[in-house]
Amino acid sequence: MTSSTTLPGGTFTLPGGLALTRMGYGAMQLAGPHVFGPPADRDGAVAVLREAVRLGVRHIDTSDYYGPHVTNEIIREALHPYPDDLRIVTKVGALRDAEGNWPPALRPEQLRRAVHDNLDRLGLDALDVVNLRVGGFDTPEPGSIAEPFSVLAELRDQGLIRHLGLSTVTADQIAEAEAIAPVVCVQNRYNLAHRADDDLIDALAARGVAYVPYFPLGGFTPLQSGELDAVAGRLGASPMAVALAWLLRRSPNILLIPGTSSIAHLRENIAGAALHLPEDELARLDAIAS
Repeated sequence: MTSSTTLPGGTFTLPGGLALTRMGYGAMQLAGPHVFGPPADRDGAVAVLREAVRLGVRHIDTSDYYGPHVTNEIIREALHPYPDDLRIVTKVGALRDAEGNWPPALRPEQLRRAVHDNLDRLGLDALDVVNLRVGGFDTPEPGSIAEPFSVLAELRDQGLIRHLGLSTVTADQIAEAEAIAPVVCVQNRYNLAHRADDDLIDALAARGVAYVPYFPLGGFTPLQSGELDAVAGRLGASPMAVALAWLLRRSPNILLIPGTSSIAHLRENIAGAALHLPEDELARLDAIAS
């Protein structure tokens, strides 16, 4: 599979030299409803992944607890053997129970099992990036993360993981982790209206660390913004296009992972991220959080 287009934002090189397209793809929506069970259209899910790679995406975000297991199995079916420049970023630190809840799974044996599950189902000898997922559903929780992060650092030393990242964390937790092993990316909730991480993004950018926002339009509680809708209307674009373009413009270390189970929406997201935002509209968008 070869890239047929130049993606918005180009590429970003993580500390340690791993290059990812800033326009990535989040595989979570390839599972069934509520990220649980198989999709209604498995062939369609395979087709979306193949189209993403054909369009030039070289950054896929996933986890073995999506489904559980479903998205990684689909990724392997669709893309293995993987293109040499494709980077798969996964996460550990939670699991799915029989009711579809997301309980934490941060004990050492759970983390080791999760890493091996990701390796096995993706068909890899080493994982490019593993994010340690801590905190609440979409908000960090204070407390030490040294023990679980140390487990991942050991697995990195063993060659099973190439790079480490964090998800749903505070600046203090990032500093604690960096004293143990290098952190190459941080994945937190962030969007036009939820901008608690503004200072953190700038601090990470100064160190060359990637920031990967999730829920660009609010996630399971969709962002309601008359100003965003108005800007989108004036530009003849969708609110998602405006939100993605704003994020790419916000800082050069921001990488996007919008998800979809539709090829049409995939193409719309990629095209939307390339949307030009005039300075006056950019100022209106910047003011939404205030």
